[in-house]
Amino acid sequence: MTQDMSALEREIEETRERLASTIDQLAYRAHPKTIVGRQVTIVKSHFVELDTGAPRTDNILKAAGAVVGVIVLFAIVRKVAS
Repeated sequence: MTQDMSALEREIEETRERLASTIDQLAYRAHPKTIVGRQVTIVKSHFVELDTGAPRTDNILKAAGAVVGVIVLFAIVRKVAS
């Protein structure tokens, strides 16, 4: 009986430690700075190879083309509206 109780207490303590670790991991992952860091890395990886640091010119050109397209569209709409 005492062995069963001590085994049960040990199991409860191990479960508490696992839960505490899980809560710490969740708190870290939900922290705003961690979220911002992850998103910055995602955006950066879209334009730069993270392993080598080489620029990804295909994605850079696509983004630059989109910006130029939006500027041209605004210029046309402004000219038509005047």
